[in-house]
Amino acid sequence: MTERPTPDLTILETRVYRGANIWSYEQAIHLVVDLGRLEDHPTNTLPGFTEHLLEMLPGLTNHSCSRGRRGGFVERLNEGTWLGHVAEHCALALQQVVGHDIRRGKTRQVKGRTGVYNVVYGYADEQVGLAAGRLAVRLLNHLVQSDPEFDWEAELESFILRAERTAFGPSTQAILDEAVSRDIPWIRLNQYSLVQLGQGVHAKRIRATMTSATSAIAVDVASDKDLTTRLLGAAGLPVPKQESVRSVEGAVAAAKRIGFPVVVKPLDGNHGRGVCLDLRDEDAVREAYLVAKEQSRRGTVIVETFVTGKDYRCLIVDGRMVAIAERVPAHVVGDGTSNVEQLVELTNADPRRGVGHEKVLTRIKVDAGAKEVLAAQGHTLESVPDNGEMVKLALTGNMSTGGISIDRTFEAHPENVEIAEEAARMVGLDIAGIDFICPDITEPVRETGGAICEVNAAPGFRMHTHPTIGEPQFIAKPVVDMLFPPGAPSRIPIIAVTGTNGKTTTSRMVAHIFKGMGRKVGMTSTDGVVIDERLLIRADASGPRSAKMVLQNPRVDFAVFEVARGGILREGLGYERNDVAVVLNVQPDHLGLRGIDTVEQLADVKAVLVEAVPRDGHAVLNADDPLVREMRRRCSGQVVWFSMEEPGSPAREMIEAHCRRGGKALVLNPSDRGEMIVVKHGRREMQLAWTHLLPATFSGRARMNVQNALAAAAAAFAAGAPLHDIRQGLRTFSTNYYLAPGRLNEVDVNGVNVIVDYCHNAPGMKMLGDFVDRVGESLSHDLARPSRIGVIATAGDRRDEDMRELGDIASRHFDVVIVREDQNRRGRKAGEVAGLVVEGVKRGMVDGARCKQVEEVHDEIKAVRHAMARANVGDLVVFCVDKHPAVMAELENWSQQAYAGAGASPDAPTADPDYVPAETTSS
Repeated sequence: MTERPTPDLTILETRVYRGANIWSYEQAIHLVVDLGRLEDHPTNTLPGFTEHLLEMLPGLTNHSCSRGRRGGFVERLNEGTWLGHVAEHCALALQQVVGHDIRRGKTRQVKGRTGVYNVVYGYADEQVGLAAGRLAVRLLNHLVQSDPEFDWEAELESFILRAERTAFGPSTQAILDEAVSRDIPWIRLNQYSLVQLGQGVHAKRIRATMTSATSAIAVDVASDKDLTTRLLGAAGLPVPKQESVRSVEGAVAAAKRIGFPVVVKPLDGNHGRGVCLDLRDEDAVREAYLVAKEQSRRGTVIVETFVTGKDYRCLIVDGRMVAIAERVPAHVVGDGTSNVEQLVELTNADPRRGVGHEKVLTRIKVDAGAKEVLAAQGHTLESVPDNGEMVKLALTGNMSTGGISIDRTFEAHPENVEIAEEAARMVGLDIAGIDFICPDITEPVRETGGAICEVNAAPGFRMHTHPTIGEPQFIAKPVVDMLFPPGAPSRIPIIAVTGTNGKTTTSRMVAHIFKGMGRKVGMTSTDGVVIDERLLIRADASGPRSAKMVLQNPRVDFAVFEVARGGILREGLGYERNDVAVVLNVQPDHLGLRGIDTVEQLADVKAVLVEAVPRDGHAVLNADDPLVREMRRRCSGQVVWFSMEEPGSPAREMIEAHCRRGGKALVLNPSDRGEMIVVKHGRREMQLAWTHLLPATFSGRARMNVQNALAAAAAAFAAGAPLHDIRQGLRTFSTNYYLAPGRLNEVDVNGVNVIVDYCHNAPGMKMLGDFVDRVGESLSHDLARPSRIGVIATAGDRRDEDMRELGDIASRHFDVVIVREDQNRRGRKAGEVAGLVVEGVKRGMVDGARCKQVEEVHDEIKAVRHAMARANVGDLVVFCVDKHPAVMAELENWSQQAYAGAGASPDAPTADPDYVPAETTSS
């Protein structure tokens, strides 16, 4: 007999994608699982596995899998598939058990790792999705080798209860379903029912059936039943006689004045709690008072006339009746043989009944109150009612106490509808539940003796959307119509920018252009979150959480997001789609992290932005970058190209063909006067601006900012900005510290030309080096041989060779290279990163590079002081910074000090323990 394998399935890593990601266009959960020895045991080699699995999760029989037909997954199980794939389907099936109709999933083996799989599946609720994945793994391990401590029934019930705790109620879910059908985005704001519909300035909020338009005063009025009755009575609407009391004897006295029978209920109760009906003597009133007071937050109890008849709920939305339901209290119907207790069990066995709001009906609960209601009818739990006899178990018809509903929307008398609408207007509620007690809703209540017994704020929708008898009413439609009238916008424009280098500057340029047009721009970048030019958070905010923060801000009417690869890999985009996606370039940076080992894989990550472009959106792509050029195949919308290549180049030929077909592009056209940015749309050409007149380009010498300006202009053009606004935005955007901190900031420090930039990788150093060469040439006209000093560093999470390449490139553009280290070394030892960069500089020096001296000063501020101390008037000093505010503050202090001679400073670091003596190579 073959020994059963060991249950080795384990979860190595868990990620939650809250938006579009590398695996899916929608939110998903990603589990990295290790099958261990189970890699050698597909399902067809495990005796009884498939049968037991289908017995526990029968819903798996409906999964089509890759076969595209019902039962396809069962076929795969019988043929033999690996348990990582089975875990994916089990996670989906578990979510379907709790009503989440999720069908998206995929399983792929991790390249180069035997038995390790990426298991990706969709989710509706994040916590439920995660719990489903964990339970799926435990279930599969149990099926492989039985675990005596694993109780499937208990595990499943615990999972269902967890789902109920975090699930939206039926009212909230109905509104969200309607919003989704209209392409209105939503964001859950807490773990309960507080939800934002729409984005930015268009956002509305709901909590169950209360909206951001619901008056707080109206809610207070509706909560005060005494005040509500007086207001309605003063308006001539039919209401019962009523008095508010605060003592038992006061309740008895009020009942005598009103006349028996009476109703006793809490002043501010809800869901029918504490309501006692048909009280016919003083003793009953005394008992009822205690029950009602217990449910009253203010300690006040209402005594009112007991109006006989049926219980009707009229739902009023925005002043109009949208649904009416007759509410029947929880009850059972006798069959002549079963007792009451057995009848309750049979009734609760209805698959439509669940706990709380889990399903369309609630299970009947037999408590002390139910037993009292039975006793009043002459029954106990052991009584056997006659065949057809209706036995009540509650006095009120609330769905939450096990009642049922019958739709009466189209049967109500017009006069009753008018009374209900007037009652909602008198209280001031945008969404109101008007409770009628009357013999028949089809007859005028003024004639039949009915009355309005209560006005409810935040009424439940379940009785109308899922009536027990009758047609469901789609009442979420008028609610969403009220919040977002036809034609009203719900989304704000989103421009998302990604690329290896230039993201922050391009994002700032785009934001500056639209700020000049009067828009309230919310921007995220590696420097923080900026709302209407005000910095709210100073941090690396290029991830999905920061994007959500902007979309939740009620002042924002335009969003510009810098999107980094780390955020995409960690959590996805964090939003559903972007109107314009900008991809600047893809260069080898951050390789070797989170499974991204090649530049082609990095391009796939950045292409997520392009895939998130809708059909009416645009992708702004760099035609000069082959990897970016390939992304056009992933775009559902239109492509807008930008290129710095000269006419006649392959990139420009492609653009010309694109424009002949009616496409859009931005290009550079050279002339004797300089380079002109030209907008091409179809066969039309429109001149935009001379590059040498744009401050951010340093008279055209900063080629990286020429490219960034092209991309920003293309993005603004795609988003509908007029050309004169784009031109004005580019002409007024400069790289001064206040508009672009840490990005090519130019400072004059006592005659020394200083550039402060955030360059931190080899591709960026190439562009910065080109800029240094161009600036150095211009300085040479005034000074025969100005020295170029570079203070450089890189992050510790780069590959060793990437760090050496950075140093190698820097050695070809600077005379002196000072290597420092970031404050956060990202797992590296002190001096390790600097040592690798220095190796690269020395490699370049051996090959005859410009650099003749390399030094290490690990502390950033000390490195700044050292560089400035050795610089002479007319020299060019470039700082590649980590903490740019501290560096700028130090330069400010330095410029205010007077130094003697060649600039010797009392802070000169020659005795600094972090200082490594200069190593000089002669030319």
